Amino acid sequence: MANLFERLDRRPPPTEEAVKRPRSGSPPIEMLLDWLVNDWPKPTIAARDIYTYGPNSIRDRNTVLSLARILVERRWLVPIETHQHNMRKWKIARGGTTTLPHPPRPDFTPNNT
Repeated sequence: MANLFERLDRRPPPTEEAVKRPRSGSPPIEMLLDWLVNDWPKPTIAARDIYTYGPNSIRDRNTVLSLARILVERRWLVPIETHQHNMRKWKIARGGTTTLPHPPRPDFTPNNT
């Protein structure tokens, strides 16, 4: 029979949600996307909301804007016109692409014969 410390050392199996969610060591883009899709309740988000409520490791203006630019390119965020020139706001498109589309090759010309 195991002693008390051996029994306390056993960890319960991870829950299904814990298995699906990225770890804290995952890339910042994945952390932001996971937070937007799973934790943010509204259909739109402003940069200020990400600074205030987003994952702690990306609460920096330059980081947020660069990550948002990537998510716009991948069609996870859609820019919204705002009433202030210095405000950034996006609509969350839940179901964007995970990879960027490949640009056309400049040396490729299709044959129309």
